[in-house]
Amino acid sequence: MPDHAEPPQTSPPGTAEAPAARGASRRPVKAVLFDFHGTLAQVEDPQRWVLEAAAACGVTLDRVRATSLADRLLTAGRAGGPLPARVPPRLAELWADRDLYQHAHRGAYTGLAETVDAGIDGFADALYERLLTTEGWLPYADTAPTLTALRDAGVPVAVVSNIGFDLRPHFDAWGLTDLVGAFVLSYEVGRCKPDPAIFWRACGMLGVDPEQTLMVGDTPADAGAVAAGCSVLVLPAAEPGRENGLGAVLDLALPG
Repeated sequence: MPDHAEPPQTSPPGTAEAPAARGASRRPVKAVLFDFHGTLAQVEDPQRWVLEAAAACGVTLDRVRATSLADRLLTAGRAGGPLPARVPPRLAELWADRDLYQHAHRGAYTGLAETVDAGIDGFADALYERLLTTEGWLPYADTAPTLTALRDAGVPVAVVSNIGFDLRPHFDAWGLTDLVGAFVLSYEVGRCKPDPAIFWRACGMLGVDPEQTLMVGDTPADAGAVAAGCSVLVLPAAEPGRENGLGAVLDLALPG
């Protein structure tokens, strides 16, 4: 997260792109920073998101109505999904602060959901609560193997995310917490990507120099780590549950 824009079409200097870019950086990699959404995990299918949130409100939707609602909610703006087509003026301040404060994150996204009249009491809150459950996300198929390989090779890892809620329960549920050395979450550290300070904080928590660190993400905000001195690998986000090309991280980070 947050709220991803399209991946950059060109890479800043020092950025590696895609698996074939093995030679893009010859600096030794002593640590790896990972974005969360679109890199290690993806939100659940929009239709399932709507069906489960409605069920939590005691309402059973048919799939036609669920699909229609999902389309409208994606246009309005979904956390972990597309940016909103329009942010109402009354939500502008919350939207600007959504990744810095928990209340702003919840208020912005429930407010956007409320612009869609679903006729279901408590629906906007139920949609947001779904985001906080581990069932509302799917780690990519190559996330656990990649993190395990890095741990086994002695390469420390941090998760660096623009986000307004705690990701640790998700990693606990997926059995991945022991593979992550630090969680650097924007709402906790008061900085958002692409601000170099958030990447410096992550490097400091792992005890490594930025020049020996690889940032892995899927957006221009992640590529901003170049300004902090890190190398960067930008991967296009894959569909939920599939592999996300994270094997390229091992090509860059581990000795051949």
